[in-house]
Amino acid sequence: MRMLKDMSPKNVLFRKGFWKSRVDMVTEKLIPYQWKALNNRIPGAPPSFAVENFRIAAGESEGKPKGTIFQDSDVAKWIETAAYSLMIRSNPELEQIIDELVRLIEKSQLSDGYVNTFFIAGNPEKRWTDMNMGHELYCAGHMMEAAVAYYEATGKRRMLDIMCRYADHINEVFGPGENQNHSYDGHPEIELALHRLAKVTGEQRYTRLADYFLGVRGSVEDFYTGKATQSGMMHDSRWFLNDYYLAHKPVEEMNQAEGHAVRAMYLYSAMADMSRSKGGRKMLKALTSIWRNTVDEKMYITGGLGSQSHGERFTIDYDLPADTGFFETCASVGLVFWARRMFSAIQHGEYPDIIERALYNGALSGVSLDGTRYFYSNPLEVNPEVAAYRHDHEHIQISRVPWFDCACCPTNIARLIESLGTYMASCSENAAWIHQYTACEMNILLEQTSVRIKQDTEYPWDGKIRISLKMEGSLNFTLFLRIPGWCADFSLWINGEQQRKPLLENGYLVMSRTWQNGAQIELDLDMPVRFVRSNSNVREYAGKVAVQRGPVVYCAEEVDNGKGLQELVVDPTAKTILEHDNSLMEDTRIIYLTGYRDKAEGDALYFEYEADKDFVPCRIRTIPYYQWGNRGDGQEMRVWLRVKQ
Repeated sequence: MRMLKDMSPKNVLFRKGFWKSRVDMVTEKLIPYQWKALNNRIPGAPPSFAVENFRIAAGESEGKPKGTIFQDSDVAKWIETAAYSLMIRSNPELEQIIDELVRLIEKSQLSDGYVNTFFIAGNPEKRWTDMNMGHELYCAGHMMEAAVAYYEATGKRRMLDIMCRYADHINEVFGPGENQNHSYDGHPEIELALHRLAKVTGEQRYTRLADYFLGVRGSVEDFYTGKATQSGMMHDSRWFLNDYYLAHKPVEEMNQAEGHAVRAMYLYSAMADMSRSKGGRKMLKALTSIWRNTVDEKMYITGGLGSQSHGERFTIDYDLPADTGFFETCASVGLVFWARRMFSAIQHGEYPDIIERALYNGALSGVSLDGTRYFYSNPLEVNPEVAAYRHDHEHIQISRVPWFDCACCPTNIARLIESLGTYMASCSENAAWIHQYTACEMNILLEQTSVRIKQDTEYPWDGKIRISLKMEGSLNFTLFLRIPGWCADFSLWINGEQQRKPLLENGYLVMSRTWQNGAQIELDLDMPVRFVRSNSNVREYAGKVAVQRGPVVYCAEEVDNGKGLQELVVDPTAKTILEHDNSLMEDTRIIYLTGYRDKAEGDALYFEYEADKDFVPCRIRTIPYYQWGNRGDGQEMRVWLRVKQ
């Protein structure tokens, strides 16, 4: 196994195009907008109370904390997002806001190191008494991740020191000792944070604590208590037993995706961190089995996860309902976290493939094009009238909203986009892997030599990628370029010479040579419109196809095609038309399909079938799935379309 170095957002400059516009959107619009939301300043949006809770806990305001039991995590993810933005560009005003927040956090911290506004200011006697839903370790983890990011961005240690004191307190409370708490958190997250904290501080006790939380998981009997939780929730059904919390068996014995989808993604990410740090083969075997089950049998075409809203969880294999699944934005974000860590353990292109799928579809759908409205769930089919009435659709937003009572998703997608540089490439001592394609410049250190890798491309709209290398003199190393799983044909040129039989291994072109300063590489990925069908075990999609071009999944929306999208029937054998379009607040590509509208006329509920009688030719306009819900409220939308037989 190669020891790979993680990229830092500091080392990636987005120059133009698709991801540059989104990183700029987060920096210029989303971070200020979310700061207002956290301070209850968005008219018409549910109040957050998140910042005010810290003022209360610090003794600078009166009252009891409000909002969810894990409201502190929203503040933490906002700080983390802002820290990534500071890695990209200086912003003294933003830095001052964060420093004031850090002051409040420090003032709220108890003498033993404990930090949590819900318990400090409202329920001090109940600390560490509800490991199911108390979310104390979850909030601690997000705070630690924020502290690490802010330290890496600015060099300021104040928040890092606060969180080290908290981590030391947790290390005293939890562990195998006779007088310690032998449990773990119902919502994994702190394990990821402790690994990050250990890396930046060099303190291996944090790694050992993370390993303890993983190692003890599944061994505490009756983790599910059946009692009302601190958050007031009473879980008394089969959907909220130990498997919901991923507490039903030791982690090394897990072999399929189960339980709450976001909890699962964070846990599997932590397991990958542990496997990477300790080289555990048994853990990696478990992870590989879980991965196969997730992406081969339980993942939506958009990278969405969680097929049941009750419990926001996985169910059985191939159960992937298009309209009632949960598809939480945070689950797709978590899938990206996990896939990156899997690549660090196993260098295979399928992991960046899944990152790409989730980035361009299931995760990006969670935020509007202007950054001010959000989806919590990202369904593949919406009928507004049904969703507004039926109980099993109550989790589906028929229109994007300005904020949520439970606002984990807006802050999560923000920190993912702003940290995008992390996912662009990896390197070892003498090799570099290019995972994602966009117009950018990356600085990579190979054998103590700085190599600047510049990409010019209009990806994902165009498959042509131009790469140039800049370094002092020459350097012998291996360059890996990912060939996406959706790409059936490609061409490669190096310094103007076409490579007739390039080496392709594990989803990557492998180019080992002595590279000269100014070397030019041209990669042309064939990017046709594709009609994708599902495994026949997915009953929802029998006789249907989804439209995909490059990494982007498309959908039909009511504003383009009128009501009654269930009547649309596509002919995959007919011509498709690709067009530029600027009507969706950005330069994009739309696809026109040849199809029919199968509209049964008359008032009868049921009647005799007559082949082709009711098929009326039409043109079906499709847009990138992530863009839906940006042109008016209450629109029908559909990804999977019927096929003309």
